[in-house]
Amino acid sequence: MNLLKKKITDITIIKKLIPQREPIIMVDSLHYYDSSKVISGLTITASNIFVKNNTFTEPGLIEHMAQTVALYTGYHFYIKKLQAPEGYIGAIKGVEIKKLPLVGTEIKTEVIILQEIMGVTLVEGVTRLNSEIIMTAQMKTVLKK
Repeated sequence: MNLLKKKITDITIIKKLIPQREPIIMVDSLHYYDSSKVISGLTITASNIFVKNNTFTEPGLIEHMAQTVALYTGYHFYIKKLQAPEGYIGAIKGVEIKKLPLVGTEIKTEVIILQEIMGVTLVEGVTRLNSEIIMTAQMKTVLKK
């Protein structure tokens, strides 16, 4: 059940939910949140540091997925009126990138939380361009102590 009343697209609110700052912010909307799933969005701009030749590159897709996990954690802390913690990618596996999005398009990433224990979150993620799956991966993130 979506615990988010309405989609968040205000970047000032997004910045409260994630520890990243410009130029490395790779999420600009929160579409869905519950205790085991989050969906984020990013509209690809020409000024994005991961854009090369009008195309959003592989490291950008991976960072977008990692920040989707950060958004999940940050919103969880936000609704408890706590500050979003910093974290980092602990491991990534099974990455399949089928297509790279172009400037001007919006990607959405759905992350399913498989396990959370002692600051470590294991997730499975799917990134879509419109309804087409363009990336899948499993990722482990670790909160900074």
